[in-house]
Amino acid sequence: MSLKKIIFRPGVNRENTRYASETMGNPNSATNVAGGWYESEKVRFRSGSPEKIGGWQRISGATFQGVCRSLWNWVTLGFLNLIGVGTNLKFYIEQGGAYYDITPLRSYTEAPVTLNNPFDTTSGLAAINVNDTAHGLTTGDVATFSGAVAVGGIPAEVINTNHKVTVVGVDDYTITVSTTATSTVTGGGGASVSATYTKFNVALTNPFTATLGSPVITVTDTAHGGVTGDFVTFSGAVGLGGNITATVLNAEYQITVLSTNTYTISVGVNANATDVSGSPGGGASVVAAYQINVGPAIVGPLVGWGGGAWGAGVWGTGGTSLSAIRLWSQSNFGEDLVFAPRGGAIYYWDATTGVTSRGVALSSLNGASAVPIVQNFIFVSDINRFIFAFGCNDQGSAVQNPMLIRWSAQESAVDWAASATNQAGSISFSHGSELITCLQTRQEIVVWSDSAIYSMQYVGAPAIWQSQLLGDNISIQSQNAAATASGLVFWMGVDKFYKYDGRVQTLRCDLRQYIFSDINTTQAAQVFAGTSEGFNEIWWFYCSANSQAVDKYVVYNYSEDIWYYGTMGRTAWLDSGLRDYPLAATYSYNLVNHEQGNDDDETGTPVAIAASIGSSEFDIDDGHNFGFVWRVIPDLTFRNSTGDLTPQCTMTLLPMRNSGSGFNNPQSAAGSSSASIQRIATAPIEEFTGQVYIRVRGRQLIFKIESNRLGTAWQLGAPRIDIRADGRRGNT
Repeated sequence: MSLKKIIFRPGVNRENTRYASETMGNPNSATNVAGGWYESEKVRFRSGSPEKIGGWQRISGATFQGVCRSLWNWVTLGFLNLIGVGTNLKFYIEQGGAYYDITPLRSYTEAPVTLNNPFDTTSGLAAINVNDTAHGLTTGDVATFSGAVAVGGIPAEVINTNHKVTVVGVDDYTITVSTTATSTVTGGGGASVSATYTKFNVALTNPFTATLGSPVITVTDTAHGGVTGDFVTFSGAVGLGGNITATVLNAEYQITVLSTNTYTISVGVNANATDVSGSPGGGASVVAAYQINVGPAIVGPLVGWGGGAWGAGVWGTGGTSLSAIRLWSQSNFGEDLVFAPRGGAIYYWDATTGVTSRGVALSSLNGASAVPIVQNFIFVSDINRFIFAFGCNDQGSAVQNPMLIRWSAQESAVDWAASATNQAGSISFSHGSELITCLQTRQEIVVWSDSAIYSMQYVGAPAIWQSQLLGDNISIQSQNAAATASGLVFWMGVDKFYKYDGRVQTLRCDLRQYIFSDINTTQAAQVFAGTSEGFNEIWWFYCSANSQAVDKYVVYNYSEDIWYYGTMGRTAWLDSGLRDYPLAATYSYNLVNHEQGNDDDETGTPVAIAASIGSSEFDIDDGHNFGFVWRVIPDLTFRNSTGDLTPQCTMTLLPMRNSGSGFNNPQSAAGSSSASIQRIATAPIEEFTGQVYIRVRGRQLIFKIESNRLGTAWQLGAPRIDIRADGRRGNT
């Protein structure tokens, strides 16, 4: 016998036994098609050949709080490249490697007050001074007026809406309207102007109680309305407990609720005064601002719907009381950002206010009308720029309809009141019990319910948007389980994969049994998909059967129609043409660039990536004879390897007497541990290794290549083995 090329079909196949995927070529040919690949770890295929995937590097040493579930990339008119980062605790904007907290503050709407001719105007200015004795507002609060009449040439309808306030004094503040005044007026607007104030800050008087020798402080707020895990930021406080200074107190803390009136914070400094125990303090002008977010990182099973502090219902909080997955949806509206937690309100961040400003409720913006108060996810269309709210309340109702879709007026973020003069509207789907997610592709928006898939297309007045049922009895794992690439849509269902290319099809999968027999279905809300366009790949990340954190991935290469898999802990993925590399969120609470370098640099200290791929069992000869392998000619390139170490891989041949009989080094993994089997041959392969002499005997072989060295990159070609016949009986 002579040298035989060992060539395996591209992709990994685990739909049958390890031996069943073996397909022999012509035994008289110089090329031996040995079968397929059976296992993989951090390996992909390029033009049919396996290679180690690229490494990843953190974008900066900064971290965020919470587990990231949503990423969105856009560029402002000032050419700032920004990323929206939604975690289960906060919402951030990443700029230049820093994470800026823009999480909206919880608002408090007070009962309306009646004002008598409160407005002062100045000719040529759009600013109106509002007089209200002891209004109690702070800059950034919102005033909503009704019942006002025109004043200073400013129409009534311009005044009778929502306005952010800028405090001038304790008895007056200013608002800015869209129309400039044509005359100067002092005291106008009508004798019965109704003003409703929405505040974001709570005024407290001496709310802190410190305990001698302890860093834990009890805070009294009779209407805090929070739950354990909420964040609060204090300002205006003075020192307390001896060495607990104003600087320490005026900061952000997570709360632990004691009662409806009290909660505790830990300030990290032990009170050392002798008279602090039981003595409230902190000052008469303490201001508390509470964020909308709540809850710890995921630690319990997540199933179905449950009540949540972010809205009437939050997907994935129906498990234990400790579970808290928060799913965000987000999209840019021009240079601004629209974002929303599932089951909560819609929020808006104005790019002109800068990354240090917080988002605000969309309903609080000037001119806001009939904005949905609750939704499950949002989306901004490229076609005529509509904002969509899926699974929201209907206009004029506070009841959430999980199958209802509403959209704003064309080119407006704030006008949701459907009328004959705009294109705002709604549509309700009938197949399913709730809408899960949507994607935009080509000239349509693809929408999934929990049992069907629809297409929405813009058709203009009077229907505006028209829907069509694409398929029924269709499943999807989660809000983030779908991705689009090359004009196609791919998604993971509850027991199979799908694609949509104009018609809905089941996606052929060589790993279906392997994936869906090892997935934690109670953690389906954590499943997410992402693309790696540079390699024609769709990635799905999921929790394996015994894990409550994402720990595995499966990849579909849509160009070569092949699959491979591996292990990796990620929580969100973004492949953006505005960035040099695909971006992913990690359990180290940071973002990393994928396909950058060759190593794992998630923490700032490079670590070698353990990569490997193993073949199916293939016959050494025809399977009826034993063969003796005495030489291997490796065909391996280490192109793109980096670092000072010599790149190196390990090739292993694992021979067997019979299919499934196992190996004797280590002891048999199949069959009897005392079976008569052959020893394994392992050899290191470096850049200039021409041939390796070994001694391996058996009927079947498994070929494996692996690496675990810093800086190593490799691609396998067509290795050859030198075999000679060794009889039929197979005695060792």
